[in-house]
Amino acid sequence: MKPRARARALALAATAVLAATTLPALPAQAASAEGEHLEGQLASGAAYMVDVPARWNGTLLLFSHGYTPQGAPNPAQNAPSSQTRARLLDQGYALAGSSYATTGWAVTDAVPDQLATLDLFAQRFGAARQTLAWGQSYGGFVTTAIAERHPDRIDGSLSMCGLVQGGVANWNSTLDPVFALKTLLAPDSGIRLTGFADQAAAKDAATALTGKLTAAQQTPRGRARIALAAALHNIPGHNDASQPKPGPADWAGQQANQYAAVSGLLRTAAFSWRQEAESRAGGNPSWNTGVDYAAMLRRSSVYKEVTELYKEAGLPLRDDLAALDRAPRTTADPKAVAWMRHTSGFTGRLTDPQLNIHTTGDGLIPVQSESAYRRAATGGGSAGLLRQAYVDAPGHCTFSPGETLAAVHTLERRLATGHWNTSPDALNSTAKAQDPAAEARYVGYRPTAYPRPYDLAHQDGPRHRGEHHRGDGS
Repeated sequence: MKPRARARALALAATAVLAATTLPALPAQAASAEGEHLEGQLASGAAYMVDVPARWNGTLLLFSHGYTPQGAPNPAQNAPSSQTRARLLDQGYALAGSSYATTGWAVTDAVPDQLATLDLFAQRFGAARQTLAWGQSYGGFVTTAIAERHPDRIDGSLSMCGLVQGGVANWNSTLDPVFALKTLLAPDSGIRLTGFADQAAAKDAATALTGKLTAAQQTPRGRARIALAAALHNIPGHNDASQPKPGPADWAGQQANQYAAVSGLLRTAAFSWRQEAESRAGGNPSWNTGVDYAAMLRRSSVYKEVTELYKEAGLPLRDDLAALDRAPRTTADPKAVAWMRHTSGFTGRLTDPQLNIHTTGDGLIPVQSESAYRRAATGGGSAGLLRQAYVDAPGHCTFSPGETLAAVHTLERRLATGHWNTSPDALNSTAKAQDPAAEARYVGYRPTAYPRPYDLAHQDGPRHRGEHHRGDGS
């Protein structure tokens, strides 16, 4: 056992002694030849779920689930799917995870609830030989927060399709496409983009802008402008497995697929989810003052599509970019930015290995988020501990069980050998061994730059109020 792991084991033993007063009583658990299954409630009110197979291999996987909208059911989860869960238990892994005490942008509840779940596990089963944190989507964000802030509790981490750009960058980049839509489709509408009084106000704004979006999709000019908005968020032209896959020059097909993703963005993150995050932050944590949208568009992964659609529509792109340049901009609430920085910003400083995997056709958390975390890890001096791998597939978190298990085993091999092997061939070989019937789709890939990165490794003080600094986060 390495020195830090030995120290953690002693700490967890002490935690177990204290747990009778600090943790809820453990419920009766289901026990059988297959192992033990526990469900219950933490002191915070969060639900938890733990599974330990009869022949536990000593490794515990702490799973952080994705974003749960306010008011939605919020059960505990300890794996990304029932199929993956069953296979991991068959292979001897213990699984644990909580629901988080609240829904929405719940990082201030999620991290302590996940740590409390580790405490509870130690109380019942003792210290794990090895603990890996893993999570998907918003849970990849939670996992990375644990990895950066509580490295003494884990040995390594796996973020899958994670929101690893961090909170400030996420909400800035969520603002950009709706700013473009309002400016180009509804300039005199008065539709609010931030600062919502409540969920009703956010939904009213979403409905109003969705109506403009629907009308615009009926004309070539409107479709070109929707493509421009999608490009500012790097929404790919094939972002859902149910969509037809367009050809490389099928600009209309690509735009139709982006339209579906933009419609979804208006229904969820851009308004309703933003309002919930603003209520936690105490104001609006995002801005677009100083942003050069023409430069951002040129760096976009779908720039060519936008230029071709504008040509087909007979619409001068430079005129619309000039309109974006002239339009009134949004400034942030300094206190809200400070809250988001403190709770949801990444330093890029890792102590243990982290593997990130992402689908190339993700329209909800575009693959460019990985570029943002690579930037943070490089600035934080942790680039050698980070590896990123890519699955050539449309959609958000659409990994097969084999691809997911391949990532888990690749991280384990790094911990065992001290060396990474994240080549597509190695990952695909492992994925096929885990799931012979499914296609293995890891590819060599390098995402374009994240449009507006923001991390704590590149900040030089608390001046970032959203009024006077450059829009690239520097």
